[in-house]
Amino acid sequence: MKSKRSRSEQENRLQAGMVTTLQVARTAPFGFFLTDGVEDVLLHRNEVSASLQEGSRVEVFLYRDQKDRLAATMRLPHVREGEYGWLEVVNAVPNLGVFLNNGTAKDLLLSCDDLPKRPTEWPKVGDKVLATLKRDKRGRLLAEPAGERVMLEIARTAAPEMLGRWVEGTVYKVIDDGAFVFTETEHVMFIHRDEMTQPLRMGQDVCSRVSYVRPDGRINGSMRARKEQQLQEDADRLLAFLIEQNGAMPYTDETPSDVIREKLGLSKAAFKRALGRLLKRGLIEQQAGWTRLRNREQGTTDTNK
Repeated sequence: MKSKRSRSEQENRLQAGMVTTLQVARTAPFGFFLTDGVEDVLLHRNEVSASLQEGSRVEVFLYRDQKDRLAATMRLPHVREGEYGWLEVVNAVPNLGVFLNNGTAKDLLLSCDDLPKRPTEWPKVGDKVLATLKRDKRGRLLAEPAGERVMLEIARTAAPEMLGRWVEGTVYKVIDDGAFVFTETEHVMFIHRDEMTQPLRMGQDVCSRVSYVRPDGRINGSMRARKEQQLQEDADRLLAFLIEQNGAMPYTDETPSDVIREKLGLSKAAFKRALGRLLKRGLIEQQAGWTRLRNREQGTTDTNK
Protein backbone atom coordinates (compact mmCIF):
# COMPACT_ATOMS: atom_id res chain seq x y z
CA MET A 1 0.00 0.00 0.00
CA LYS A 2 1.38 3.42 -1.04
CA SER A 3 1.86 5.95 1.70
CA LYS A 4 0.48 9.43 1.15
CA ARG A 5 3.02 12.17 0.53
CA SER A 6 2.85 15.54 2.25
CA ARG A 7 2.11 18.64 0.19
CA SER A 8 5.70 19.87 0.55
CA GLU A 9 7.02 16.54 -0.76
CA GLN A 10 4.70 16.80 -3.75
CA GLU A 11 5.94 20.28 -4.52
CA ASN A 12 9.50 19.02 -4.38
CA ARG A 13 8.64 16.35 -6.96
CA LEU A 14 7.06 18.66 -9.53
CA GLN A 15 8.07 22.29 -9.77
CA ALA A 16 8.53 25.03 -12.32
CA GLY A 17 11.69 24.73 -14.36
CA MET A 18 11.69 20.94 -14.58
CA VAL A 19 11.76 18.94 -17.79
CA THR A 20 10.14 15.63 -16.94
CA THR A 21 8.12 12.76 -18.41
CA LEU A 22 4.52 12.44 -17.18
CA GLN A 23 1.58 10.22 -18.04
CA VAL A 24 -1.71 11.43 -19.51
CA ALA A 25 -4.19 10.76 -16.71
CA ARG A 26 -7.35 12.06 -18.40
CA THR A 27 -8.59 14.40 -21.08
CA ALA A 28 -10.57 17.59 -20.65
CA PRO A 29 -12.26 20.03 -23.06
CA PHE A 30 -9.34 22.44 -22.64
CA GLY A 31 -6.45 19.95 -22.66
CA PHE A 32 -5.00 17.03 -20.76
CA PHE A 33 -4.21 16.36 -17.13
CA LEU A 34 -0.79 14.77 -16.67
CA THR A 35 0.36 12.95 -13.56
CA ASP A 36 3.48 11.62 -11.91
CA GLY A 37 1.31 9.27 -9.84
CA VAL A 38 0.91 11.80 -7.04
CA GLU A 39 0.18 15.22 -8.52
CA ASP A 40 -1.76 16.30 -11.61
CA VAL A 41 -0.66 19.12 -13.94
CA LEU A 42 -2.63 20.71 -16.77
CA LEU A 43 -1.29 20.53 -20.32
CA HIS A 44 -3.40 23.07 -22.21
CA ARG A 45 -4.35 22.24 -25.80
CA ASN A 46 -2.38 25.28 -26.99
CA GLU A 47 0.75 23.64 -25.56
CA VAL A 48 0.22 20.24 -27.27
CA SER A 49 2.44 19.51 -30.26
CA ALA A 50 1.64 15.81 -30.90
CA SER A 51 -1.30 13.41 -30.71
CA LEU A 52 -2.03 12.24 -27.15
CA GLN A 53 -4.40 9.84 -25.48
CA GLU A 54 -4.97 8.54 -21.97
CA GLY A 55 -2.04 6.44 -20.83
CA SER A 56 0.48 8.16 -23.16
CA ARG A 57 3.75 9.28 -21.67
CA VAL A 58 4.99 12.69 -22.73
CA GLU A 59 8.06 14.84 -22.05
CA VAL A 60 7.08 18.32 -20.87
CA PHE A 61 8.47 21.48 -19.36
CA LEU A 62 6.80 22.75 -16.17
CA TYR A 63 6.16 26.44 -15.53
CA ARG A 64 3.85 28.79 -13.63
CA ASP A 65 0.96 30.20 -15.66
CA GLN A 66 -0.55 33.68 -15.38
CA LYS A 67 -2.55 32.58 -12.31
CA ASP A 68 0.59 31.15 -10.69
CA ARG A 69 -0.58 27.56 -11.20
CA LEU A 70 1.82 24.79 -12.16
CA ALA A 71 1.31 23.98 -15.83
CA ALA A 72 2.99 21.95 -18.57
CA THR A 73 4.04 22.53 -22.17
CA MET A 74 5.41 20.21 -24.83
CA ARG A 75 7.51 23.10 -26.14
CA LEU A 76 10.82 22.42 -24.46
CA PRO A 77 12.97 25.38 -23.38
CA HIS A 78 16.14 26.54 -25.08
CA VAL A 79 17.81 26.70 -21.66
CA ARG A 80 17.15 24.45 -18.68
CA GLU A 81 18.18 24.80 -15.05
CA GLY A 82 21.93 24.54 -14.68
CA GLU A 83 22.45 25.41 -18.36
CA TYR A 84 23.42 28.69 -19.99
CA GLY A 85 22.40 29.91 -23.43
CA TRP A 86 22.00 33.10 -25.46
CA LEU A 87 18.34 34.14 -25.17
CA GLU A 88 16.76 36.87 -27.27
CA VAL A 89 15.16 39.94 -25.68
CA VAL A 90 11.51 40.21 -26.76
CA ASN A 91 10.24 43.01 -24.52
CA ALA A 92 11.40 45.62 -22.03
CA VAL A 93 9.34 47.12 -19.20
CA PRO A 94 10.66 50.19 -17.34
CA ASN A 95 11.30 49.64 -13.61
CA LEU A 96 10.71 45.90 -14.06
CA GLY A 97 13.26 44.47 -16.48
CA VAL A 98 13.44 42.74 -19.85
CA PHE A 99 11.78 39.54 -21.04
CA LEU A 100 13.72 36.77 -22.78
CA ASN A 101 12.38 34.15 -25.18
CA ASN A 102 13.23 30.71 -23.82
CA GLY A 103 11.24 28.82 -26.44
CA THR A 104 8.13 28.35 -24.27
CA ALA A 105 4.80 30.13 -24.00
CA LYS A 106 5.87 32.23 -21.04
CA ASP A 107 8.87 34.52 -21.50
CA LEU A 108 11.50 34.78 -18.77
CA LEU A 109 11.86 37.99 -16.80
CA LEU A 110 15.38 39.29 -16.35
CA SER A 111 14.82 41.61 -13.39
CA CYS A 112 16.09 45.18 -13.26
CA ASP A 113 18.03 44.05 -10.18
CA ASP A 114 20.24 42.02 -12.55
CA LEU A 115 20.53 44.77 -15.17
CA PRO A 116 22.84 47.82 -15.40
CA LYS A 117 21.92 50.81 -13.25
CA ARG A 118 21.33 53.05 -16.26
CA PRO A 119 18.22 52.06 -18.30
CA THR A 120 20.05 53.23 -21.45
CA GLU A 121 22.45 50.32 -20.87
CA TRP A 122 19.69 47.71 -20.69
CA PRO A 123 19.39 45.24 -23.60
CA LYS A 124 17.04 46.22 -26.41
CA VAL A 125 14.55 44.01 -28.23
CA GLY A 126 16.54 41.74 -30.55
CA ASP A 127 19.66 41.71 -28.36
CA LYS A 128 20.78 38.45 -26.77
CA VAL A 129 21.77 37.73 -23.17
CA LEU A 130 23.70 34.73 -21.87
CA ALA A 131 21.45 33.47 -19.08
CA THR A 132 20.18 30.50 -17.08
CA LEU A 133 17.12 29.88 -14.91
CA LYS A 134 16.58 30.68 -11.25
CA ARG A 135 13.60 30.81 -8.90
CA ASP A 136 12.39 33.65 -6.75
CA LYS A 137 11.16 33.19 -3.18
CA ARG A 138 7.75 32.09 -4.48
CA GLY A 139 9.24 29.49 -6.78
CA ARG A 140 8.59 31.46 -9.98
CA LEU A 141 11.09 31.13 -12.81
CA LEU A 142 13.33 34.08 -13.65
CA ALA A 143 16.33 34.58 -15.88
CA GLU A 144 19.76 35.00 -14.34
CA PRO A 145 22.61 36.45 -16.43
CA ALA A 146 25.95 34.68 -16.51
CA GLY A 147 28.28 36.08 -13.87
CA GLU A 148 32.02 36.56 -13.87
CA ARG A 149 32.74 33.07 -12.56
CA VAL A 150 30.76 31.42 -15.34
CA MET A 151 32.31 33.58 -18.05
CA LEU A 152 35.83 32.77 -16.89
CA GLU A 153 35.02 29.06 -16.80
CA ILE A 154 33.85 28.99 -20.42
CA ALA A 155 36.39 31.50 -21.79
CA ARG A 156 39.59 30.55 -23.56
CA THR A 157 43.03 31.96 -22.78
CA ALA A 158 44.17 34.50 -25.37
CA ALA A 159 47.50 34.11 -27.14
CA PRO A 160 49.85 37.10 -27.69
CA GLU A 161 49.27 36.73 -31.46
CA MET A 162 45.75 38.13 -30.99
CA LEU A 163 47.12 41.63 -30.43
CA GLY A 164 45.79 43.99 -33.08
CA ARG A 165 43.08 41.63 -34.36
CA TRP A 166 39.53 42.86 -34.84
CA VAL A 167 36.98 40.54 -33.26
CA GLU A 168 33.22 40.54 -32.83
CA GLY A 169 31.45 39.81 -29.58
CA THR A 170 28.47 40.50 -27.33
CA VAL A 171 28.44 42.75 -24.26
CA TYR A 172 27.50 40.70 -21.20
CA LYS A 173 28.17 43.22 -18.43
CA VAL A 174 28.36 47.02 -18.16
CA ILE A 175 30.05 48.85 -15.27
CA ASP A 176 31.00 52.46 -14.61
CA ASP A 177 34.46 52.07 -16.16
CA GLY A 178 33.40 50.20 -19.29
CA ALA A 179 31.94 46.98 -20.65
CA PHE A 180 32.83 43.28 -20.65
CA VAL A 181 32.44 41.41 -23.93
CA PHE A 182 32.40 37.70 -24.75
CA THR A 183 33.99 37.44 -28.17
CA GLU A 184 33.25 35.09 -31.06
CA THR A 185 36.69 33.61 -30.35
CA GLU A 186 35.43 32.76 -26.83
CA HIS A 187 37.61 35.27 -24.99
CA VAL A 188 36.69 37.73 -22.24
CA MET A 189 37.41 41.29 -23.36
CA PHE A 190 37.17 44.55 -21.42
CA ILE A 191 36.53 47.81 -23.27
CA HIS A 192 37.18 50.95 -21.22
CA ARG A 193 34.77 53.85 -21.79
CA ASP A 194 37.62 55.92 -23.22
CA GLU A 195 38.05 53.26 -25.93
CA MET A 196 34.39 53.31 -27.00
CA THR A 197 33.23 55.17 -30.10
CA GLN A 198 29.66 54.99 -28.78
CA PRO A 199 28.02 53.99 -25.48
CA LEU A 200 27.52 50.24 -25.16
CA ARG A 201 24.63 48.34 -23.65
CA MET A 202 24.23 44.83 -22.29
CA GLY A 203 23.38 42.35 -25.06
CA GLN A 204 24.77 44.54 -27.84
CA ASP A 205 26.99 43.12 -30.57
CA VAL A 206 30.24 45.01 -31.02
CA CYS A 207 33.36 44.82 -33.18
CA SER A 208 36.58 45.88 -31.47
CA ARG A 209 40.34 45.66 -31.79
CA VAL A 210 42.48 43.71 -29.33
CA SER A 211 44.62 46.44 -27.82
CA TYR A 212 46.30 44.42 -25.06
CA VAL A 213 46.69 40.75 -24.16
CA ARG A 214 46.88 40.43 -20.40
CA PRO A 215 49.14 37.94 -18.60
CA ASP A 216 46.04 36.08 -17.30
CA GLY A 217 44.86 35.44 -20.86
CA ARG A 218 42.08 38.01 -20.88
CA ILE A 219 42.15 40.87 -23.35
CA ASN A 220 41.50 44.58 -23.47
CA GLY A 221 39.78 46.02 -26.50
CA SER A 222 39.23 49.27 -28.31
CA MET A 223 36.52 50.27 -30.74
CA ARG A 224 38.93 52.85 -32.13
CA ALA A 225 41.30 52.31 -35.01
CA ARG A 226 45.06 52.56 -34.51
CA LYS A 227 46.22 56.10 -33.71
CA GLU A 228 47.40 57.05 -37.20
CA GLN A 229 44.27 55.65 -38.84
CA GLN A 230 42.07 57.29 -36.21
CA LEU A 231 43.80 60.63 -36.70
CA GLN A 232 43.16 60.42 -40.44
CA GLU A 233 39.50 59.53 -39.90
CA ASP A 234 39.06 62.43 -37.45
CA ALA A 235 40.69 64.89 -39.88
CA ASP A 236 38.42 63.70 -42.70
CA ARG A 237 35.42 64.00 -40.41
CA LEU A 238 36.35 67.57 -39.47
CA LEU A 239 36.89 68.51 -43.10
CA ALA A 240 33.49 67.10 -44.07
CA PHE A 241 31.87 69.08 -41.24
CA LEU A 242 33.47 72.31 -42.50
CA ILE A 243 32.18 71.67 -45.99
CA GLU A 244 28.67 71.10 -44.62
CA GLN A 245 28.96 74.43 -42.75
CA ASN A 246 29.83 76.34 -45.93
CA GLY A 247 33.51 76.37 -45.10
CA ALA A 248 33.47 77.89 -41.61
CA MET A 249 32.76 76.87 -38.02
CA PRO A 250 32.93 78.82 -34.72
CA TYR A 251 35.17 76.22 -33.08
CA THR A 252 38.93 76.34 -32.52
CA ASP A 253 41.44 74.70 -30.20
CA GLU A 254 40.21 77.17 -27.55
CA THR A 255 36.61 75.87 -27.64
CA PRO A 256 35.51 74.06 -24.43
CA SER A 257 35.69 70.28 -24.59
CA ASP A 258 32.00 69.74 -23.82
CA VAL A 259 31.01 71.89 -26.80
CA ILE A 260 33.41 69.97 -29.07
CA ARG A 261 32.01 66.63 -27.97
CA GLU A 262 28.40 67.76 -28.37
CA LYS A 263 28.83 69.41 -31.79
CA LEU A 264 31.44 67.17 -33.39
CA GLY A 265 31.40 63.94 -31.40
CA LEU A 266 35.15 64.18 -30.74
CA SER A 267 37.19 64.49 -27.58
CA LYS A 268 39.07 67.78 -27.19
CA ALA A 269 42.39 65.97 -27.69
CA ALA A 270 41.20 64.25 -30.89
CA PHE A 271 39.79 67.56 -32.17
CA LYS A 272 43.09 69.38 -31.61
CA ARG A 273 45.05 66.61 -33.34
CA ALA A 274 42.71 66.74 -36.33
CA LEU A 275 42.98 70.54 -36.49
CA GLY A 276 46.74 70.23 -36.36
CA ARG A 277 46.76 67.88 -39.34
CA LEU A 278 44.54 70.17 -41.40
CA LEU A 279 46.59 73.26 -40.46
CA LYS A 280 49.84 71.50 -41.34
CA ARG A 281 48.49 70.65 -44.78
CA GLY A 282 47.36 74.22 -45.31
CA LEU A 283 43.71 73.29 -45.68
CA ILE A 284 42.35 75.55 -42.92
CA GLU A 285 43.09 78.76 -41.04
CA GLN A 286 41.94 80.13 -37.69
CA GLN A 287 40.90 83.73 -37.11
CA ALA A 288 38.94 85.48 -34.35
CA GLY A 289 37.52 82.30 -32.87
CA TRP A 290 36.60 80.76 -36.24
CA THR A 291 38.08 77.92 -38.28
CA ARG A 292 37.74 78.32 -42.06
CA LEU A 293 38.71 76.47 -45.18
CA ARG A 294 41.51 78.41 -46.83
CA ASN A 295 40.13 77.57 -50.24
CA ARG A 296 36.66 76.07 -50.80
CA GLU A 297 38.08 73.89 -53.53
CA GLN A 298 40.57 72.48 -51.02
CA GLY A 299 37.65 70.96 -49.18
CA THR A 300 37.85 68.06 -51.55
CA THR A 301 41.59 67.62 -51.10
CA ASP A 302 42.80 64.30 -49.65
CA THR A 303 44.04 65.08 -46.13
CA ASN A 304 46.64 62.33 -46.49
CA LYS A 305 48.62 64.45 -48.90
